[in-house]
Amino acid sequence: MTSPDPEELPVQYEDIERARERIDDDTVVKETPVEQSTSLGEFVGGDVYLKMEHLQWTGSFKTRGAYNKIVQDVERGVEEFVAASAGNHAQGVALAATRCGADSTIFMPENAPQTKIDATRGYGATVELVGQDFQKTMAHAKEVVQDRDAEFVHAYDDTDIIAGQGTLGTEMYHDHPSVETVVVPIGGGGLISGISTAIKHLSPETRVVGVQATGAETVHKSLDKGIPVTLDEVDTIADGIATGGISEATLRIIQANVDEVVTVSDTEIARAILLLMERAKQVVEGAGAASVAAILSDDLDVSGETVMPLLCGGNLDMTQLQTVLVHALTERQQLLRLRVRITDRPGVLEEISGVIADFKANIHDVRHDRSVEDLEVGEAYIVFDVETSGAEHAGNIVDAIRGHGYEVDVVNHTASDRRV
Repeated sequence: MTSPDPEELPVQYEDIERARERIDDDTVVKETPVEQSTSLGEFVGGDVYLKMEHLQWTGSFKTRGAYNKIVQDVERGVEEFVAASAGNHAQGVALAATRCGADSTIFMPENAPQTKIDATRGYGATVELVGQDFQKTMAHAKEVVQDRDAEFVHAYDDTDIIAGQGTLGTEMYHDHPSVETVVVPIGGGGLISGISTAIKHLSPETRVVGVQATGAETVHKSLDKGIPVTLDEVDTIADGIATGGISEATLRIIQANVDEVVTVSDTEIARAILLLMERAKQVVEGAGAASVAAILSDDLDVSGETVMPLLCGGNLDMTQLQTVLVHALTERQQLLRLRVRITDRPGVLEEISGVIADFKANIHDVRHDRSVEDLEVGEAYIVFDVETSGAEHAGNIVDAIRGHGYEVDVVNHTASDRRV
């Protein structure tokens, strides 16, 4: 695929500058802070500056693009807006429409996080839940808008949306002009299209890296084929970037302005969420943590560089937070599930529990399992859920139980039947 002429791209830096003038209202879009993370810097061997867009009104960058589009459309007489969103775009459109005195109807997937549904309604929108994924939701929204006098606000396939998101790129550059690499999550590509347009205009030598969740990866396939590729279904905890496709416009801009695209797994994203909570004291959603997951991965080398990962969203549903924490702590072996094979006789549970207690580990739950095919008559498994301080502590506990003559396996969710 031939790289497009930068002057023929659908969004130019001048469009971003005009968008900055339109959204110069800190009650709608505020300038978000940047903070250096020495902890993350030690992990990657560079200087890490976190761009905290998750502290934006509505908890994400989406208000920038939505307001840039809606304020212009209202001036042209549009009174109602319709959008499809997994959550963050929904809130941006709802807030922008309400501030501009217009109505908004937002269609969201049936499995959208409840916090995002409630927040969208709180910003003044009518919310309807349709479809199991974003693509089905968007198709329904587009059908609806054809039958009513309303404007459809696309989450990323709109030049005004892209230009609005680009104001974040200008802000990131002015936050730290000497930044060498910026890392930006990619869903539909509107965010990285706007940011990369701004960054490459202001600092052409700055590397722009995009990051997608493995279960929603489309950019590499799209670049290889030269056309946008859409997935039939997506599977990732990062619902904010689970669009399952990019557009022709965002593909062209990505090809022209983005230097590299990497993918990260849900396990890496969960690990990044937990690390940001522990070290940076910031709560971000999966999409927001993807950039940090990328710099921690083996696929992106930022050692010796000044790097700015974008925390693009902070709307983390509390139910999902629990799931993420359990997954991440299990992956660290701070939550440990042990399956111990025993001769089913009195006193065995007390003996093994005593071994675990000797190591100052907390037993959360314990149960017997006797209905397993590989057990002999008179045998059973005891399954312990144990809280430890980490892998070394867990290994010591397992070794001690084995030292008492028992066969023991670690059967954590992330490592079924793994032996330690």
